[in-house]
Amino acid sequence: QVQLAESGGGLVQPGGSLRLSCAASGSIFSINAMGWNCQTPGKARELVASITYGGSTDYADSVKGRFTISRDNAKNTVYLQMNSLKPDDTAVYYCNALIMDRRGQLSTYWGKGTAVTVSS
Repeated sequence: QVQLAESGGGLVQPGGSLRLSCAASGSIFSINAMGWNCQTPGKARELVASITYGGSTDYADSVKGRFTISRDNAKNTVYLQMNSLKPDDTAVYYCNALIMDRRGQLSTYWGKGTAVTVSS
């Protein structure tokens, strides 16, 4: 069994910063790509940022220059540093990871989400 647990969401004023964390735990053999996605009511979940095991990153155009994704492979953890936050960034943020478990099965796992609200 593999679990992803996010933390770090909350209420922040426009222009502020938050740092999200997501730790993977359980029967993990290896973790490939990890990422962050966001979803608002009535809309599909969409990619915010992703990072490979080697550290190559990709970002949605809307967050380039403001958000930074990073990971600590020793801790099986991915982070999202969110700066210059805007009200449009308000969403539930989910982390995901492509993980091979100890049985050799490769699957994409999702966390339960952490809410980010940007408001004055």
